[in-house]
Amino acid sequence: MRAAAKTSTYATMHFVIAAIVAYAITGDWRAALAISLIEPAVQTVAYVFHERAWARFWPPRATATSAPNAPPLSDSEIAALKR
Repeated sequence: MRAAAKTSTYATMHFVIAAIVAYAITGDWRAALAISLIEPAVQTVAYVFHERAWARFWPPRATATSAPNAPPLSDSEIAALKR
């Protein structure tokens, strides 16, 4: 429930800020409304590609708990996890 509320408030804040910035630039409330509705949708699609790029170029490090088929951890890796 908390995550849904947090997501909703963030989306509302994003919409309001986008509308204010767009209105400040254009001086037209119709354009500001259109931009504030379109921009979050475009940003969501861009986020998907951003995540894919991160997964491709900087894959997550395997840990003992996240990758059961990963090679065994070295002593230094185990020591680092205990810190």
